[in-house]
Amino acid sequence: MANWSDPRTTAAPYPSQAGTRDAAFDAGLRSYMLSVYNYMASGVLLTGVVALLFANSGLAAQVLTTPLRWVIMLAPLGFVMVLSFGINRLSTAAAQGLFWAFAVVMGLSMSSIFLVFTGTSIAQTFFATAAAFVGLSLFGYTTKKDLSAFGTFLIMGVVGLLVASVLNIFLKSGTLTLVISAVGVLLFAGLTAYDTQRIKSMYAYVAGTDMVGKTVIMGALSLYLDFVNMFQFLLSFMGSRD
Repeated sequence: MANWSDPRTTAAPYPSQAGTRDAAFDAGLRSYMLSVYNYMASGVLLTGVVALLFANSGLAAQVLTTPLRWVIMLAPLGFVMVLSFGINRLSTAAAQGLFWAFAVVMGLSMSSIFLVFTGTSIAQTFFATAAAFVGLSLFGYTTKKDLSAFGTFLIMGVVGLLVASVLNIFLKSGTLTLVISAVGVLLFAGLTAYDTQRIKSMYAYVAGTDMVGKTVIMGALSLYLDFVNMFQFLLSFMGSRD
């Protein structure tokens, strides 16, 4: 990942003009980041509500035991790919609609956790994940250290994690499952800080353009995925089975 730098002009004819411009930029940045967090948090909430309702309705127990479960499980990946590769061709409204649809489909997919783990352990894991996410994201937002060097390492780690997860479908190793979960928590913890800094840095490039709205959606999607993945891996440790 390339190092982000602030392309704003640092020199100004009059100090007061520079101060006004900096204040306006900072206000815009705060509004931009607040929008990212609002979308991310709303998406997580929508996913949780859909998952709980789908599980309690009894439909999840029926549908997730049929071949249709593969459609439900893979559908979120399709939404992520459409948003990731088609964001430049989508309108802001279309990107927002796809984000909400993705959150709903993720809720259907994640409803299975309510069939496996107790509600108390799910709630405890959720709040533990939320606390960790807030701390890590705050670090990524405030740190002066450039985290971009960690980006390639973290992404390669996620790819390796996916390969190991696929292999474990056939190996069914309990030990490997624990290792995957532990590594997954660490990787997505790191990605939370890294993505926060990257999203913050992006504002300097899109401020004042029509890409701001789309960048907000993509930033929210990145943080959403970090949160949900960290939650799922942590649930492997903290979750109590019914």
